[in-house]
Amino acid sequence: MAAKLKKGDTVVVLTGKDKGKKGEISVVMPTENKAIVDGVNVAIRHTKQSAQGQGGRQPKAMPIELSNLAIVDKNGKPTRVGFRMDGDKKVRFAKTTGEAI
Repeated sequence: MAAKLKKGDTVVVLTGKDKGKKGEISVVMPTENKAIVDGVNVAIRHTKQSAQGQGGRQPKAMPIELSNLAIVDKNGKPTRVGFRMDGDKKVRFAKTTGEAI
């Protein structure tokens, strides 16, 4: 199945503790059906100071399930993604507006 969400897409979280937050996808893991979104689902990693790096509390974005994300259309509203053929190219389009993404 083709990936409906890709790196660089602006998405909104539909469920969970970060419901309603928007962010940009930085990594997509299609085999695990998850993505990492900047500023969403952030965990705190406590690290000990070492010669290589600074210690302390380091925020780290954790993966979130793709089913809990929806792409944001040009109007700023969440929408589903569909596929269609424009000539001989397969393009993604927003289901709410019908415009190509």
